[in-house]
Amino acid sequence: MVDIARLTEVIEPEVAALGFDLVRVRIFGKSEVGDDEIALQIMAEDPKTGQLVLDDCAALSHRISDRMDALEEAGETLIEEAYRLEVSSPGIDRPLTRIKDYANWAGHEAKINLINPVEGNRKGLHGDLVGIEGEAGSEVVTLEDKKSGRVSFPLADVQSARLILTDRLIAASRPQDTSGADDILEEQED
Repeated sequence: MVDIARLTEVIEPEVAALGFDLVRVRIFGKSEVGDDEIALQIMAEDPKTGQLVLDDCAALSHRISDRMDALEEAGETLIEEAYRLEVSSPGIDRPLTRIKDYANWAGHEAKINLINPVEGNRKGLHGDLVGIEGEAGSEVVTLEDKKSGRVSFPLADVQSARLILTDRLIAASRPQDTSGADDILEEQED
């Protein structure tokens, strides 16, 4: 069994060293991907843009890989079996994994799956995210659910949550740096 908390403890400083914020660390098992190896997925973002460009992903991938190799050489193996490292930006329809995600993306449509049911035995909710309130460790998320109306539930009960791609979300998302996108490179033939 892979210790996600330990992986996060190792990965987060590497992400921060490059000036990024860690969004999620996740393991996909063999049975989930139908592959011969598991995948270690790291999602991170540049706090200025909410995204990562390809060069950022490559730099972060190398940094995490080097750190995990160094720990293995020192005798600590974080993942026992063969794995594939995947580093990515969270994308526009990003997962909601941190307290600040629920505050920053209030007003946008989200799909949330709960551990414990609410409002008529429902675990799956879909609607506009109202926000999050409460003291550390006892935060409560509120959602304007399309079927049940306004519902509130403990953040600790969230199994998974992600934004839904809408025109409003696209308009609110900051575009990646597109400088140089219009430049045309021509090769000269000898």
